[in-house]
Amino acid sequence: MPASRTTAPLASSLDDPARARDLARMKRLATSLFLVAAAVFLGCVLLGEEAGAWVGYVRATAEASMVGALADWFAVTALFRHPLRLPIPHTAIIPRKKDQIGASLGTFVQQNFLTRDVVEEKLTTIDVPGRLGQFLAAPGRAERLARDASAVVTALTELLRDEDLEPAVAALVERKLQQTPAAPVLARVLELVVEGDRHQEVLSAGLRLLSRFLEENRVVFRAQLGDASPAWVPDWVDDRVFDRVFAGVQKFLDEVSEDPRHELRRSYDARLRAYVHALRTDPATAARIEALKKELLEHPAVRTWSGSLWTNVKNAVLVAAADPASELRARVTGLILELSVRLRSDPTVRELVQRHAHSIAGYLVERFSADLADLVSSTVQRWDTEETSRRIELQVGRDLQFIRINGTVVGGLAGLAIYTVAQLIG
Repeated sequence: MPASRTTAPLASSLDDPARARDLARMKRLATSLFLVAAAVFLGCVLLGEEAGAWVGYVRATAEASMVGALADWFAVTALFRHPLRLPIPHTAIIPRKKDQIGASLGTFVQQNFLTRDVVEEKLTTIDVPGRLGQFLAAPGRAERLARDASAVVTALTELLRDEDLEPAVAALVERKLQQTPAAPVLARVLELVVEGDRHQEVLSAGLRLLSRFLEENRVVFRAQLGDASPAWVPDWVDDRVFDRVFAGVQKFLDEVSEDPRHELRRSYDARLRAYVHALRTDPATAARIEALKKELLEHPAVRTWSGSLWTNVKNAVLVAAADPASELRARVTGLILELSVRLRSDPTVRELVQRHAHSIAGYLVERFSADLADLVSSTVQRWDTEETSRRIELQVGRDLQFIRINGTVVGGLAGLAIYTVAQLIG
């Protein structure tokens, strides 16, 4: 018997005590029938033909039963081991051919089960989106999946080193910003502001802030006027001039702030729109914005921010993932529940999932069928030879014992028939 290359054990589920008891019982039954036939044959020999013609019939039946029992015992035993431990050719088939059996089994599975046609035909009988939707809609399933997703995110971040990712993320952000032209982006932002009339709201807010700033610093401005005024000008004159100028400025700010059609607003709107146009069409304006962007990206504060971006985002995600009541967990749970509903009720989503399930399954089968077949054959090759033979016998040996029983019975009947025909002819 060839030696096994390894002694990897088989799955413990194959070692079933109940099967072992059934196999032993069937072996005893088959052996008992053989012994009964042998005892009957011996009795007939001892009685001799003088006891009557019936002895010949019984003897022929018992003799044929023993031959059938022995022949089938030899055939069944030869599958798993050498009968009587004799190295008879073409016996111990399973131990000798274990590796070939594994390779054949892998090829059989690959060619008859792991094919695109077989898998796609099976999928046509399965409501993939419906089953997936029912799975996701099970009570508590969405919450558990959200929790599991959070655990996966946490485990993934623990595997990644901050000192490796921080420079990489910073470089990625800076590279993307450097590659993105600033002028078109700024132009689009300003267009959105102008289209929503937000620029006028910004102007109004700015004018109100300016008015309040002037009022809060009125004394400061008056002192500045006093310092700049000639010494021979009386203070009451400075007060009159300052009050009139200050009141005029405040009145002007209030007028512009309150009047949506003020000339200053129209000029402001026209200049802003012209600047947006220049951002899109004037290379010099675009170059100035690009230079400003470059200067901003090279600022130490911006570099520090981009370097800490990964850590900040990671910490925020981890805190949200660990908190069952966080918005992140709630959103993930909600998305899973919404997906479960769509998988069961939305025809477009159902058709899309069913179609892609066929494509994905077909691709996986074509891509990995050879690997799965190799997994089967290599796993069988790693099994211990004697253990493999014993476990296979444990699985199918009970049924094989019926071959011995049938051989005993059928052999006896065949022997009886042959002896009877011989007697009739003779």
